[in-house]
Amino acid sequence: MVGTRPNFMKVAPVAAELARRPEAFEHVLVHTGQHYDRPMSDVFFEQLQVGRPDHMLDVGSGTHAQQTARVMARLEPLLDELQPDLVVVPGDVNSTMAAALTAAKLQIPVAHLEAGLRSFDRTMPEEINRVVVDQVADLLFIHSPEARDHLLAEGRDPVDVAYVGNTMIDTLVALRERIEAEDTPTALGLTPGGYLAVTLHRPALVDGPLLEVALDELARIAGHFDVVFPAHPRTRARIEAEGLRHGRVRLLEPLGYLPFMSLVAAAAGVLTDSGGIQEETTYLRIPCFTLRDNTERPVTVSMGTNRLLGLDPSRIAEIPELIARADGAEGVIPPLWDGDASRRIADLLAGLDDYRGTWAAGRAAGEEAAA
Repeated sequence: MVGTRPNFMKVAPVAAELARRPEAFEHVLVHTGQHYDRPMSDVFFEQLQVGRPDHMLDVGSGTHAQQTARVMARLEPLLDELQPDLVVVPGDVNSTMAAALTAAKLQIPVAHLEAGLRSFDRTMPEEINRVVVDQVADLLFIHSPEARDHLLAEGRDPVDVAYVGNTMIDTLVALRERIEAEDTPTALGLTPGGYLAVTLHRPALVDGPLLEVALDELARIAGHFDVVFPAHPRTRARIEAEGLRHGRVRLLEPLGYLPFMSLVAAAAGVLTDSGGIQEETTYLRIPCFTLRDNTERPVTVSMGTNRLLGLDPSRIAEIPELIARADGAEGVIPPLWDGDASRRIADLLAGLDDYRGTWAAGRAAGEEAAA
């Protein structure tokens, strides 16, 4: 099951690994259509080379309740028809929660890819989704040690938890040569290491007065280096609706995965409120500045290159000095972020005695992978 741009990078390597084992697996790709326009959806399937989805639910935009309800209503008859042995749901978006709930109510086992992440901020819709999915899922694939602690504290049995690594990094590793060949900085007239890449889209920042403050601060630091901002559609709509000025900040249309990662990989630093980018910059060892009070990915702070600025756009002014202080040697890559998580997942699933059984074989595979 996929629904949004971040889901695609998490699921693509798993789908590819399952496809390499036709004797063991038959997989079906379902796209809810939560992200549906070409820059946010179609281009990713083309660039990630996973092929078109087998089924499109076309749920589109709406409130959280509307999206969740449409996914459940449209997915239920499809699952009744397909009768899958397992439904794999990635991440923490509305599509993830809706698919997990639908499958669980039909007594179809659920595996949650990227389980156990917690920001402990219930004002974030994604946090609600994570908690709900982890309660109904049968198998919990985790990519960082603290995720196991969170799940056990919430009463999950250790037998359900498998430390497999980070499938988003699998995608980055597999496409690294194509990312480098893309050379987005040159295409945009940018000097590698001489610009700040920006991506901001969360409601807490975009839907109020903080977006204007952020744009003002970015315009001020544009004197230190170029500032390029591939704007999410909802962010651009807000900027245009409010007539917000952005000075020397270069607003771009959303970029596909390959050109965007090419932009990130050569940046002096990245300013974001996204979760996945915190992981990708940690792997690439690019300084990352997260404009949020918290993160569900604390391993990117404790081990990686991520620094929380808080939900305080005035701190954007600190970024030039923080980048100047970085010596290129900050941070390490967390364990099992090695490009091989999808193989571990497929090995684990192949070793399960019965998807509707006890997961005992999966536990052994997960523990071996973690070791």
